[in-house]
Amino acid sequence: MAKTVLVINSGSSSIKYQLVDLETGEGLASGLVEKIGEPIDGHYKYEYNGEKHELEEKIDNHEQGLKRVLGFFEEYGPNLDEAGIVAVGHRVVQGGDIFPDPALVTNDTIAKVEELAVLAPLHNGPEAKGAEVMRELLPEVPQVFVFDSSFFQQLPKAASTYALNKEVADKYKIRRYGAHGTSHWFVSSQVPEFLGKDPKDFKQIVLHIGNGASASAELNGKPIETSMGLTPLEGLVMGSRTGDIDPAAVFHLIRNANMDVDELDDLFNKKSGMMGMTGFGDMREVHRLIAEGDENAKLALDVYVHRIVSYIGAYAAQLGGLDALTFTAGVGENDEIVRRMVCEKLEPFGVKLDMEKNDTRSKEPRVISTPDSSVTIVVYPTNEELAIARRSAVIADKGEDTYGNQVK
Repeated sequence: MAKTVLVINSGSSSIKYQLVDLETGEGLASGLVEKIGEPIDGHYKYEYNGEKHELEEKIDNHEQGLKRVLGFFEEYGPNLDEAGIVAVGHRVVQGGDIFPDPALVTNDTIAKVEELAVLAPLHNGPEAKGAEVMRELLPEVPQVFVFDSSFFQQLPKAASTYALNKEVADKYKIRRYGAHGTSHWFVSSQVPEFLGKDPKDFKQIVLHIGNGASASAELNGKPIETSMGLTPLEGLVMGSRTGDIDPAAVFHLIRNANMDVDELDDLFNKKSGMMGMTGFGDMREVHRLIAEGDENAKLALDVYVHRIVSYIGAYAAQLGGLDALTFTAGVGENDEIVRRMVCEKLEPFGVKLDMEKNDTRSKEPRVISTPDSSVTIVVYPTNEELAIARRSAVIADKGEDTYGNQVK
């Protein structure tokens, strides 16, 4: 009998979900719930066996949305019992310094996830709520929290510590937590095997670049650096986020533009990055503008690539060399122009891109460097749902997590 895990990603007004086959790694069924709690009709999308089903209706809360989702499984298949569901895995953005590993969903862990919402206000609350609801709807199935920040709990202290007053940092738990950890863990763990290399002493930089973007450096399969910090705002230029910026810009805008905290949060997280510089967060639109001669768009792309290359240089120095440079996520997997621009900057260091392989679209992992390149350049599709499913299944199989919680 097949074994599956239902992966849930609850947002403030949306829910993404996928039923993952643990043996094949395939998504058997997937969907989206949108506009939860809004005064207008919400939207459901459900896909299974090549068929798409959609529904418009007002969605008052996450409980209503998840009940409808389970109804889709009953109505359109696959039946969850017959599909061999062994766990429900819930993605959580922020585990703080409390959760270095996945955790079973209990009253205590739900409360802790909610407490950590102070570090991820848009994410942790809805994620805790989604887990609470699913525990009630499927009481016989183990529910597991999988934390994006867990992978980067392993960062060396020198990498995770800010040069901030120690008392303030300790009191308010200000450190570099990182994000996209599930993706970085999945991709970085797969590449050595894909290349037929021993993970020991393997030096790798992973570029997870999409609307959200982050870089990480791994040595022996463990992270030694990552670009996101206390929140996902730090680091690379993103679709709508600034990435790295002098924090004194905040003081400047408070004093001279009379902006308050909410306005600054909105500006830095939602109205900056490629969106702020070009009017578009979608890189395909940026490329279109450049082709039409838009100088602002050209500058924005140059800034985007400049930041990526700067991180590669810094991380290669921290690693003491580099075996593989891996591109993943939406832009990393599909944007041959960005990959080419990044690799051209690295040519003086012996990095050689195979232009034909780089320009060939594929959903499969592939090497796009030449045989004589000093660094192997890899495009490896991320699969956060599969990573969450696998980690959830391990706990369900053991019957307990590392914190002493047991499956009832």
